[in-house]
Amino acid sequence: MNDDGYSATELGSHWFERPEPDPAPDRREGEVLRFGPGVTAAAARRAGNTPTAVQIWHGTLPGTPPSPPARPRRRLRRRAPAALVLAAVLVFLAWREYGPRAAVRDVAVTAPGSPLGCDGTADVVGVVRTDGRPGTLTYHWERSDGTRSAPLRESLARGQEEARLHLLWTFHGPGTHRAAARLVITSPTTRTAEGTFTYRCG
Repeated sequence: MNDDGYSATELGSHWFERPEPDPAPDRREGEVLRFGPGVTAAAARRAGNTPTAVQIWHGTLPGTPPSPPARPRRRLRRRAPAALVLAAVLVFLAWREYGPRAAVRDVAVTAPGSPLGCDGTADVVGVVRTDGRPGTLTYHWERSDGTRSAPLRESLARGQEEARLHLLWTFHGPGTHRAAARLVITSPTTRTAEGTFTYRCG
């Protein structure tokens, strides 16, 4: 059908879609093609322009310095005060348990001042003065009749500056006897002290 008002025109390019070309690679080097971010040109130059795929993807190109390991500084800062407190507590406990032991300053023995009567029991008291540190006294008694007690121990608490050690000595029968009792400290230091009294009966 012919119409004087009609004429064929060329369609504009926006009326149809053309297939888009394949994306071109960022760079072509030999037989290696890299798409996307890839590696920098400086890294490629350090690799001698012949990087392998393994080197590219694993970050092991020659000449590339290794990344420094991350340091958990914040964790260390948070835990430092607690670690210091724990260390101080351990030092204090170790010093209290294994530190200097009690030191003996003076030893004295007190015996009855008046004669002991028939079948009486003498209370002989040894007074040990220390510096107040905790520890253990090891001692024994020696009597003038030739007998000796087994080793004995006395525990000292912190702040205790005096320990009183008793010896009970009983006499029987008539007669008069001059008695002596000696206290021997063997630990922590060696000290001795002696007291005397009289037994009189009849």
